[in-house]
Amino acid sequence: MEEKGTEWLLFAVHRLVSWGASAAMIFGGIVPYIPQYRDIRRTQNADGFSVYVCLMLLVANILRILFWFGRHFESPLLWQSIIMILTMLLMLKLCTEVRVANDLNTKRRLFTASGSKDEELKAYPKRCFLDFDMNFFWHWSRFTDYVQCVLAFTAVTGYITYLSLDSVLYVETLGFLAVFTEAMLGVPQLYRNHQNYSTEGMRS
Repeated sequence: MEEKGTEWLLFAVHRLVSWGASAAMIFGGIVPYIPQYRDIRRTQNADGFSVYVCLMLLVANILRILFWFGRHFESPLLWQSIIMILTMLLMLKLCTEVRVANDLNTKRRLFTASGSKDEELKAYPKRCFLDFDMNFFWHWSRFTDYVQCVLAFTAVTGYITYLSLDSVLYVETLGFLAVFTEAMLGVPQLYRNHQNYSTEGMRS
């Protein structure tokens, strides 16, 4: 009886550790972005954060999910990708709202200083995904445009993956691109810091 109790206790501890490790794996990736999100929301300034970080993480995790259909891996890693995609969309939503609000405030101050009418604010140019203007790629004025871009990318790559699931080369290439894209994550932030000559607004 005592041996059964010990075995049950060991089993419970093992399951608890396993659940804890899975939870850490699933949510650990988004932890660095929580203070970043709070800092942007508090200061209403997203200049120190590169939205291309969101782009690279969205691409990497979408590709990783598609790779899962060709070669199954651990479920916590799959959930990690899903949680990361949702997190990056939240970051994009906040950064877009802050940037557009700041741009409008700047325009309003300039118009007021020059004696222009508020009606001129209505002419403030809006950049949309469906304009297909590469000069403003990933610098759109509405969060819905980012969602449209993500959905379009997912649909195209998903359809190609559906047609090519039997190809080992394609599936392995998909996995490599997911890992490679995530490995290059620091590049857009380093470039943004170089442009600003500062790391202000960036959380380590």
